[in-house]
Amino acid sequence: MEFHPEYYLVIAMFASFIALIFTGFPVAWVLAGVGVGFTGIAWWSDNIMGWTFTGLDYNTLGLLTGRVFNIMDNWVLVALPMFIFMGLMLDKSGVAEQMMKSMQRLFGNVRGGLAITVTLIGIILAASTGIIGASVVLLGLMSLPVMLKQNYDKPLALGTIAASGTLGILIPPSIMLVIMGDQLGVSVGDLFMGAVIPGMILGVLYITYILLYGKLNPEKAPLAADHTEIRLQDVLRVMMDIIPPALLILAVLGSIFMGIATVTEASGIGALGATLLSLAYKRLDFGVVKDVVINTMNTSAYIFAIFIGATIFALVLRECGGDELIETALNSMGLGPYALIGFVLLLIFALGFFLDWIEISLIILPLLGPVIGGLDLAVDGYGVVDNPNLVWFALLVAVTLQTSFLTPPVGFAIFYLKGVCPPGVKLTHIYKGVVPFIVLQLIGLGLVFYFPALVTWLPSVAYATN
Repeated sequence: MEFHPEYYLVIAMFASFIALIFTGFPVAWVLAGVGVGFTGIAWWSDNIMGWTFTGLDYNTLGLLTGRVFNIMDNWVLVALPMFIFMGLMLDKSGVAEQMMKSMQRLFGNVRGGLAITVTLIGIILAASTGIIGASVVLLGLMSLPVMLKQNYDKPLALGTIAASGTLGILIPPSIMLVIMGDQLGVSVGDLFMGAVIPGMILGVLYITYILLYGKLNPEKAPLAADHTEIRLQDVLRVMMDIIPPALLILAVLGSIFMGIATVTEASGIGALGATLLSLAYKRLDFGVVKDVVINTMNTSAYIFAIFIGATIFALVLRECGGDELIETALNSMGLGPYALIGFVLLLIFALGFFLDWIEISLIILPLLGPVIGGLDLAVDGYGVVDNPNLVWFALLVAVTLQTSFLTPPVGFAIFYLKGVCPPGVKLTHIYKGVVPFIVLQLIGLGLVFYFPALVTWLPSVAYATN
């Protein structure tokens, strides 16, 4: 591989970005600052030192005006604040608390039944909110005191809550998949449909692990002292409590899958539906609306600020030859297409220890997209899925990035959960508890890797039907 002098700037940019992340500065400012700073370094090296590395100068940053306008003018990204509003409003509706009470009675006779309840509610919340912080905090507040009172093993209880809360980043409607679709130029609808089966696989793996753990270690997943036999009214109560969020999920995802609405339109349906649920459960008032709107604005502003910072960073990186460096480096490794994807996933898994999914999605994915799109892969799109290679790759990355919420030191789910834990719970308990679930996520990743049809089959059926 021929190493051009400007590649030193690319490596220095990445190193500076990762180093500055640990200073505590906001990520958006770090991305933009590194981009602007290295523009100055490139100009200095070209014009003062006469090295003529890149020809990059501050006039290049003028290109950002059009790129930032394209971000704000992107109708797909309009779905982000609407899905965020939907998730936060659903958090206020009281649906999850109601399901928690009824499901506890349903699974009361199963060892690990309370942990299974948390996992199932996590799946339902994932399919109706997609907000990791809200899901982890809500599950922690609702279930952790009950699990500890029932003498559950602390690592099992904490690991279940943290892992179940992260399912929202994968199971649609996921804001991560919206961003991935935009960055890779693939249909968000394809990604939503493609994520359903992998998300369900992870849920099944979690429940299977909890059942086996409870069977092998009954003292660590005990039954409730007041458990009773399951009655018909308990089953009916659970069904009645599941119907409202199920209808919301059907309205959002069903309208997308059946071609009735675009992702952007469906996000509006979801926001309205979550508001009506809050009204039906008598939780809607001016204070709730104000709180949800302000938090939606803050979260959306955070994401779009990172968008702008990442745009500056990516522009300078490309002008310095970053995309050429990555493409040349990957192609020069002499690996087959599937081995190359395996290496990329390993790299993303490692980056997940230090970077958030947003930075990886906005910086790394656009650089890798052309390389992966050009590989000779035998991913079957069944003749109806556009760009099946990229759809499959995006879902592989999505499953990999789910682990970033559980891996220290930047495992956000760990710190969300620690913030609502009682004093007796240590950070080491959470670390110990999430390890088995990280392993389960990697098993799920392996299944999706070896069986691409788990991703492409459902979109192909939906399109064939339509």
